[in-house]
Amino acid sequence: MATWIVAGLGNPGERYANTRHNVGFMVVDTYARKQGLAVSKSGHQALYAELRVGEHRVVLLKPQTYMNLSGQSVAAAARWYKVEPQQVLVIYDDLDLPLGTLRLRQKGSSGGHNGVKSIIEHLGTEEFPRIRVGIGRPAAGESVVDWVLSPFTEEERPVIAAAVERAAEALETALRLGFVTAMNRYNR
Repeated sequence: MATWIVAGLGNPGERYANTRHNVGFMVVDTYARKQGLAVSKSGHQALYAELRVGEHRVVLLKPQTYMNLSGQSVAAAARWYKVEPQQVLVIYDDLDLPLGTLRLRQKGSSGGHNGVKSIIEHLGTEEFPRIRVGIGRPAAGESVVDWVLSPFTEEERPVIAAAVERAAEALETALRLGFVTAMNRYNR
């Protein structure tokens, strides 16, 4: 039975709960809720939950290290479960995609995302699948840090809520039918 680690990226704590940078946490929590689970066990410097999906053991992971150190938690879990990087699926926010857009990729650079940069550093490879959820760019002159740590506006909330639902469906498709099938279905 293959094991998958699904790492949703975000920052721990109430202060960051509904911010743009926490889209990864939102997707993992939404998926878990659909499975009747809460991501609430402590270990691997993360909150996590385990479940079976088809032939796979799946570990839903929410690193509690703060975004820029996500790789410490993801690599610790990968070592513990003896999982290759190709079986670590990372879900995170992306500034370079329009709000609510999904992009699934089998590998790639960090694209300037510090959480992904940390994972690449700790896993020693860019060869891991990811689901990117678009959060759009800040207005000219607005700080990127302030942007990613800000909550979604009233107008943006329904758009991001729909994207989080689609990302959770894409995750389910990836786990049940394979990542390539999910890419073909959700990269529109």
